[in-house]
Amino acid sequence: MPADQSPGQRDFPPPKDAGTFDIRIARDGTWYHEGGVIGRKPLVKLLASVLWRDDGGVYWLQTPVEKGRITVEDAPFTAVELSVRGEGKDQILAFRTNLDDWVEADSEHPLRVAENPENGEISPYILVRGRLEALILRPVYYELAELAVAATVQGPESAESLGVWSKGVFFPLGRAA
Repeated sequence: MPADQSPGQRDFPPPKDAGTFDIRIARDGTWYHEGGVIGRKPLVKLLASVLWRDDGGVYWLQTPVEKGRITVEDAPFTAVELSVRGEGKDQILAFRTNLDDWVEADSEHPLRVAENPENGEISPYILVRGRLEALILRPVYYELAELAVAATVQGPESAESLGVWSKGVFFPLGRAA
């Protein structure tokens, strides 16, 4: 028996690909099944516990028995609350998701800001787990912006940037004017 297997554990065949499930996660974090809102938060949390994203960016729900693709309009989660402890480089920024999980921004859970090339709007994200991100909602992003400080970001084109510190890591939010 392999060392990473418990005595009660056995090998299962790979889950059957069930195609596409009629499940959609809207940009605001609302989950839908067959066009109707999934209103029971415990059910949404259960579904989210088997959610993953592959290397190609496709979202899946996968159980030991079957897996199926789902539609995610933007990110599967939203960051709805910000908690700040400490200050300066040592401050810790923690985000609560719409499913009540807390994630601290650090090197394993980075913040990023993406710009829509068509309209210039920005969308801030935090990595929750695996390849799954939470869209930071606008009110939370404004709180984050109030904490922004100027720092020089090292790289091929070093530049002064506005950003925030969390757990000793600087996360750029935008260029300093």
